[in-house]
Amino acid sequence: MPLTPTTILSRARACIRTEGEALAATAKDLGKEFVQTTQAIEVLMAAEGKIIFSGVGKSAHIAQKLAGTFNSIGITSIFLDATQALHGDLGLCNEGDLAILLSNSGQTEEVLKLLPLLKRANVKLVAFTSHPDSDLAATADYQLLYRVPREACPLALAPTASTTAAMALGDALAMVLLKSSGLTRDDFARNHPGGNIGALLVTVSDFMRSGNAAPILRDTTSTQDTILAMTKAKCGCIALVDARGKLTGIFTDGDFRRSALSGQDFLQQSVATFMTRKPKTIREDALGVDALRLFETHKIDDLIVVNTKGKPVGIVDGQDLPKLKIV
Repeated sequence: MPLTPTTILSRARACIRTEGEALAATAKDLGKEFVQTTQAIEVLMAAEGKIIFSGVGKSAHIAQKLAGTFNSIGITSIFLDATQALHGDLGLCNEGDLAILLSNSGQTEEVLKLLPLLKRANVKLVAFTSHPDSDLAATADYQLLYRVPREACPLALAPTASTTAAMALGDALAMVLLKSSGLTRDDFARNHPGGNIGALLVTVSDFMRSGNAAPILRDTTSTQDTILAMTKAKCGCIALVDARGKLTGIFTDGDFRRSALSGQDFLQQSVATFMTRKPKTIREDALGVDALRLFETHKIDDLIVVNTKGKPVGIVDGQDLPKLKIV
């Protein structure tokens, strides 16, 4: 019998509400076990050990995702296939490491087989489960516990609320450790050189025009020589400075067109007569997304890049922004 639109939406909302219940219950029940696990990982980080995530089935997928999340925030992590570990991959584990073993029931056979082997290798164990009275929880050194009042599956078979709660708890652990690790946006950018995140977190110095592509002239230069320098650099603007190298203005294609209306001798006059004073600037160590924000807010075509002393070191041409794939 085909589903009606009303039934479709009703069942979908019920599923989401059920998973939300698991998240709320997990958040409410967080306690000393979570604190102890977090502190154990902080000790591990100081000793430069690594985290080993392992699980079977849906738990394996969560373990792989969490290993990736932890690596992205600078905490060395690996995923260990529970089955392959019994056939040689256990060599990935070293004394001083910490293994986070995921099993909703806490009774997964392949995971339980790992326990004595990891203990023999002097690897600390964390039980990541919804059953605090399970064999996994009883054997482990620490416990990461999540609460699942019920699964969203009508048959109570397919992992739904349990996988959602487990993923959220793992993410919560990562975000707590992110705060304590001192990771900066620049560090995060280095860990994400590709994709949209890498584009958003790249620094201005990585894509600005500099050197011959972004000439800097004294503001006493004639307008004619300024235009020639811009043309040679194939640039739509030029930064202008005083005798101390301090930025005094910017001369753009728009300024050139406006200056041409001032009279026939405009080419011989000092470019300071026609430049735009107090131009918008951005630090070379700022993020690419910050540059984009300035372009959008102020409706400008070019942006002067300055160093920590406020002296110009390059420009960002609005035409270059599409290359970053953030516009």
